[in-house]
Amino acid sequence: MKVALIHDHLCQEGGAEKVLEVFSRIFPKAPIFTLTYEKNKTDKNFPGRSIRPSIIQKIPGGISHYRWFMPVMPMAIEFFDLREFDVVLSSTSSFAKGVITSPNTLHICYCHTPTRYLWSDTHQYINDLKYNKYFKKVISLALNYVRIWDKLAADRVDYYLTNSKTSLRRLKKYYKRDAKIIYPSVNMNDFYVSEKQEDYYLAGCRLVPYKKIDIMIEAFLENGLPLKIFGDGIDRERLQAIAGEAKNIEFLGRVTDKEKSELYSKCRAFINPQLEDFGITPVEAMASGRPVIALGEGGSLESIVDGETGVFFKKSNKNDLNEAIKRLNGISFDSQKIRQHAKKFSEENFIKQIKETIEEEYKKFNDKCGNYEDWNRY
Repeated sequence: MKVALIHDHLCQEGGAEKVLEVFSRIFPKAPIFTLTYEKNKTDKNFPGRSIRPSIIQKIPGGISHYRWFMPVMPMAIEFFDLREFDVVLSSTSSFAKGVITSPNTLHICYCHTPTRYLWSDTHQYINDLKYNKYFKKVISLALNYVRIWDKLAADRVDYYLTNSKTSLRRLKKYYKRDAKIIYPSVNMNDFYVSEKQEDYYLAGCRLVPYKKIDIMIEAFLENGLPLKIFGDGIDRERLQAIAGEAKNIEFLGRVTDKEKSELYSKCRAFINPQLEDFGITPVEAMASGRPVIALGEGGSLESIVDGETGVFFKKSNKNDLNEAIKRLNGISFDSQKIRQHAKKFSEENFIKQIKETIEEEYKKFNDKCGNYEDWNRY
């Protein structure tokens, strides 16, 4: 079985990219097709792999300002010639599902979510853009064109996997497709329970508006408790302006994997204030034995047990968050029990489910032609 991996782009490091890293370990010989990539990131996370970018990679600004090329990404993803592959496994929250495959190629798509800025978050996305209203109207027209393509592209997939019930509902709503849920994973060996905790709360993600870090900053400006935030992104300047000169709020920027593991293991609790399709950082925190304070919506409801591995708050505002912090401080959490719960999302479980699903679907796909061959031979 000859396999190709497809991913939207490799210019950032997040939960979707971690899933692709696991896919690349399952299929160590599979080339990785992507719209654009940053060499320092692929050298670190995919050493020695064949990375095959689209034509956007060669256009001036195609890497540093890849978002500007969104209107031509449908065309770029369709240019990939995948006729030589038996299975295409795409990891996507936008364009990778739109690759064109031959009648003899099985396309399995791990869809993290239907494209947020085209469907569930489109109005918020437009409102958050830092442009005048006239330019926003132009962008809305472009999104309309891409939205039509996105729906057509979704029909090209033979079989869908997804990361949560939240994403499954969106798939059914916007693409009219069903999917098998396989939860994303963490490598438990990368995280540990510290013998001694320190007195700070922790948050971390890409600093973009929909992550709701501003709500959390407002809460900590009010409660005065120590807060550390790791990660970077386009919203960092605005968030730092909200924090002002507050000495209890610290922006750490990008941190190494080792630094992140230590931050998790020693924090009082990890805070996840946003609606996530699944959310891998709360699971990483639980793998470190630390409780999570999370918005009680979306993927958090599937990964966190209220009162045992964390607490929920109902609405994304500072008052509800501060009430949840008070509630958390009144509960005695068992770090080992929290870590044991996180093992449900171990990399071993994820790999086993992915392998079994692909082999089963590949056999079904080829049974009609009688040309099924065991993938372990390749």
